Amino acid sequence: MSIPDLPPEYRKKADNLKMDFYQIQEKFIRGSGAGGQKINKTSSCVQLIYPPLNIDVKCQKHREREKNRISAYKLLINKIELLKKGSESTLMKKMYKIRKQKQKRTKRAKEKMLELKKRRGVLKKERNKIVIPNQ
Repeated sequence: MSIPDLPPEYRKKADNLKMDFYQIQEKFIRGSGAGGQKINKTSSCVQLIYPPLNIDVKCQKHREREKNRISAYKLLINKIELLKKGSESTLMKKMYKIRKQKQKRTKRAKEKMLELKKRRGVLKKERNKIVIPNQ
């Protein structure tokens, strides 16, 4: 099998991880789930096996086999990066960032934010028009 046309960032990742694309075993299997007759007749699900690290990846996101193949290669590269680099992998960095964003504010940070809001409110109230009574 030939190597699929991967986006440059994934090609670069694979080169940095020193992946050997010729050791990857590809299988095209029948998918499962919703889709009825179409899913039962076509082998559009892609399974990639990378024996050096004993990693197995299946992809059935798209209807076309070639799109599933590219997605499976992306998944495989991300999985290998996660296994080799651990917390330094891009996937772990993204997960850490999201976890940090969802984390509850500390009490001190919340107090500081509320204090700034109060000051801003006072400033806005002072901007009200000054009414001069008729003389």
